[in-house]
Amino acid sequence: MKILISNDDGYLAPGLISLVSAMSTIAEVVVVAPENNCSGASNALTLSRPLSVSCAGNGFYFINGTPSDCVHIALTGMLDFRPDLIISGINQGQNMGDDTLYSGTVAAATEGYLFGIPAIAFSQEHKGWKYIEDAARFALDMVKSKVAGLTTPYLLNVNIPNCPYDEIKGIRATRLGRRHPSEPVIKSQNPRGETIYWIGPSGSAKDAEDGTDFYAVAQGFVSVTPLQIDLTNFQQMEQLKKGLL
Repeated sequence: MKILISNDDGYLAPGLISLVSAMSTIAEVVVVAPENNCSGASNALTLSRPLSVSCAGNGFYFINGTPSDCVHIALTGMLDFRPDLIISGINQGQNMGDDTLYSGTVAAATEGYLFGIPAIAFSQEHKGWKYIEDAARFALDMVKSKVAGLTTPYLLNVNIPNCPYDEIKGIRATRLGRRHPSEPVIKSQNPRGETIYWIGPSGSAKDAEDGTDFYAVAQGFVSVTPLQIDLTNFQQMEQLKKGLL
C-alpha cells in the first residue's frame, strides 16, 4: 500500500510527524507538505509564481505553496506512482461545519479525491497537540479497517477528540453542522500608521444537533463525515428554470 500524506500546518508539524509514524507501520509513505503553515488556505492553487520542491533531513518533501499545490504537484509530475490513499493532517484544531470550506487540511484531501483517489482528512478537536499520538493511533485503525462499506473513491472529514485512545467512546457517521457568522475583524495599525485588519475568530456553533459533527465530538466520539464536491443546489433548480423562462 502506498500513501501520500500532506497537511496545512507545515512539514514540521507534530500532527504530521505522528501520522507518518503511524502509517509507516502498514504502508509505504511519501510526505509532500507545505513549507509554512497554510491554515485557511482552502483549495487555492498558486498560479502567480513557480513553486519549488525541497527535501528535509527526515525525507519529507516540502513545497513553498498551499496544501492543494502539494498534492497537485505530487500527483501530476513529482511521483512515479499513483498512491492508493491520500491522507491529510493531523490538523491542530477542529475542521467541522463551515470550517471545511476554508480548511487547508480538507483541501489537501479534496485535491486527491478530484484525481479519483480515496482521501481522508484528520483533525483534532482542540489546538495544542495533546494526545496527538492517540489520535494517530486511531487514524491508523481507521485506515486499516479500509473504511468498510464505502465505495471508492471517497472523501472523509474526520475529527478526533483530544483524549487518551482508551477514552474515545466510538465513531459516529455525521453530517456537517453550521456556525454563526464569523466574529468581526480586528482593526489595528502597522508601525507606519496604516490601517490593517486581522480576520476575526470563527463563529460559535449554530447547528450542533444530534447527528452533526459538533455534537458527536462534544460527546466524546470521533466524527466521520463523507463529503462531496457537487455544490449544486438542486432544491432551487426548478425555481430557477421557471424564473428564466
